[in-house]
Amino acid sequence: MWKLVIGFVVIAGLALFLLNKGGDIDMGGEKHGLQESGTPLSQSPPAGGRLALIA
Repeated sequence: MWKLVIGFVVIAGLALFLLNKGGDIDMGGEKHGLQESGTPLSQSPPAGGRLALIA
């Protein structure tokens, strides 16, 4: 039984070490709403592209 506990602690410690070493990892869960993509919706191209302008 004690081997399972020690194994869990070692694996959990290794996982935390790798996550912290990995850089910018967001553990915040799901995000709802618009994300900041840098392009406002008013400047985005039309849904149909050039074909919408021709037709």
